[in-house]
Amino acid sequence: MTEAPPLGADKAFNRELSWLAFNTRVLEEAANPAHPLLERLRFLSISGDNLDEFFMTRVAGLKGQQLRGVEELSIDGLTASQQLGPIAAEADALVVAQQAEWLVLREALAENDIEVVAPDALGKDEAEWLRGHFREQILPVLTPQAIDPTHPFPFIPNKAFSLVFLLKRGRRKEPVTELLMIPSTLPRFVELKGGEGHRFIAIEQAIRAHIDQLFPGFEARGSGAFRILRDSDIELDDEAEDLIRYFRSAIQRRRRGRVIRLEFSADTPPELEEMVRTGLSAKDALVNESSGLIGIADLSMLVEVDRPDLKFTPFTPRLPERIAEHDGDIFAAIRAKDFIIHHPYESFEAVVGFLRQAAADPDVVAIKQTLYRAGKQSAIVDALVAAAEAGKTVTAVVEIKARFDEEQNLLWAGRLERAGVQVIYGFVDWKTHAKVSMVIRREGGALRTYCHFGTGNYHPVTARIYTDLSFFTASRRAARDAAKLFNLTTGYVQPKGLELLTLSPRGLRERMLSLIDAEIASAREGRPAAVWAKMNSLTDRLVIAKLYEASEAGVSIDLIVRGVCCLRPGIAGLSSNIRVKSIVGRFLEHSRIFVFANGHRLPNRAARVYISSADWMPRNFDRRVEYLLPLENPTVHAQVLDQVMIANLIDNEQSWSLESDGSYVRSVPGKRHFNLHQYFITNPSLSGRGHSLAGKAVPKLRLTQRGGA
Repeated sequence: MTEAPPLGADKAFNRELSWLAFNTRVLEEAANPAHPLLERLRFLSISGDNLDEFFMTRVAGLKGQQLRGVEELSIDGLTASQQLGPIAAEADALVVAQQAEWLVLREALAENDIEVVAPDALGKDEAEWLRGHFREQILPVLTPQAIDPTHPFPFIPNKAFSLVFLLKRGRRKEPVTELLMIPSTLPRFVELKGGEGHRFIAIEQAIRAHIDQLFPGFEARGSGAFRILRDSDIELDDEAEDLIRYFRSAIQRRRRGRVIRLEFSADTPPELEEMVRTGLSAKDALVNESSGLIGIADLSMLVEVDRPDLKFTPFTPRLPERIAEHDGDIFAAIRAKDFIIHHPYESFEAVVGFLRQAAADPDVVAIKQTLYRAGKQSAIVDALVAAAEAGKTVTAVVEIKARFDEEQNLLWAGRLERAGVQVIYGFVDWKTHAKVSMVIRREGGALRTYCHFGTGNYHPVTARIYTDLSFFTASRRAARDAAKLFNLTTGYVQPKGLELLTLSPRGLRERMLSLIDAEIASAREGRPAAVWAKMNSLTDRLVIAKLYEASEAGVSIDLIVRGVCCLRPGIAGLSSNIRVKSIVGRFLEHSRIFVFANGHRLPNRAARVYISSADWMPRNFDRRVEYLLPLENPTVHAQVLDQVMIANLIDNEQSWSLESDGSYVRSVPGKRHFNLHQYFITNPSLSGRGHSLAGKAVPKLRLTQRGGA
């Protein structure tokens, strides 16, 4: 589909600046005293990792457009060149804020016996231990390289951390320039021995403190540290004859991508900075100088310190009671009634168990599975391998274009193929982003299909920290539609006659627009009209324009958009009936839920409630295979609408309101505090409860009504 024209700055926020605002909210959680200290440090580390990826992908893409002279306009009407300046300024301000927060947290950590110290703060025993440790455990893996006409500047990989030195050699004091890439096998922080508590020194500090061992007989004149970020996006070639071979080659090329950003320590001599920029051919790279810690993301190592008193209180995800009532038989539980699982409060083991049971069940004849991100240790892949080895027909649609997981997915694909799984790699120009699993089982002489539809990935690690929904059903209509989705991805068979699902890249945007149009019609007829929507990002120009139309027709619109939001809320004559909030807290809000009032006040049993794998973004509508699924079972409908959505709307401890000027304002709880994450940790879900919790009421949530809602 042709991209819609820009909405303009008066009607839309810039996507990249909106993302930086989101990462600022992540950073704000590092300063949130409501969180335990090491969790605050984790938020700081996440903000650093997020910013790295932003430069490697989004900024790299804009830089590429600038260099190629591409004049494509952003949603707010700017060229790539016009965007890069404000982005660099905001990113630099974010880095300054990260460094300031690190100083605060560093002091607070020291008060709790976790210290990151400089070489001059070492005790005698610690200094002696570190000198020996450097000699025995660090020095052997270091390889300094002279930079001169016979030693050209080496290739430095993405995210590599390096040191540079100006030295004098011998009696003649000959000048020497040395480069030292710090091996990734070395920990960023070395834990010291010989003192009390947990005391660390950064690896670069440890190295620079032992220059005499690294360069014996040399005199140091100056030194500095730097880190690089490279363009890490993979551009697809529509004419690639072999997609697998192309991606293996592209992954290698990505490691040598153009340098996008250079971070230097503030004490790096100017001549060394110039030497590095020249050696890396990085004259066009964005440069940042920092007097603090380079590579904020590396602070994640310190979060692993064994101090449970400084972390969130652990909780054990619940297993759906209905499965237990059927003696662990997941198929029997699904046959009894559709149910939905709310991760991470309810265990991802139910999803894994669904496939493990399928692999072991002699009556199961076939399994079909999409895999977008599965992690490095995947029980899902293990179950599919076991099923294939047991003689079942197993099909896996492995998306090798999942950014930064391409290499891992190629490894999984190879393992699956060796086990006899039919592996499909999808499309050259589309990504298969839908999260769907089908198990076909022989029952009483006929075949019955059990389906799982997820809003998140089949990833055991993220399932513990992302909030997502897993819907299980034995609906024959859902099964027929799911089969058509798989036929689209495996055989390019266009789905016709869909009964429940709506699929992209053809039809999903149109379905959303028609649902909003129905609310507009209700409002004009004087009936209640409202839209509640929860997603990760909102950037689609056509959907935003339709929401503006709905707002001014009298539709009450509440949007929960965790990350990027290009829509401007609360503007008279444009979006006066639209409210936008973002929730950032202990868990990453990831589920996609869309609710339409359908002529009644929300919440109501007649409301149209959907779950989806798609955000409201052009890529999800036009370049990905996604699904939209209506929830018809009354209990599932009530759980998602009356429980999940209302909890998100009334949360006031982790919420931020988007203002019409683009700023975000943190909610102030007042007399009644409500934390949706804590609520779901402590209260059972409505769906899948079974009879064991019949006597335990779930607290009813109430929302103050707004307008037509």
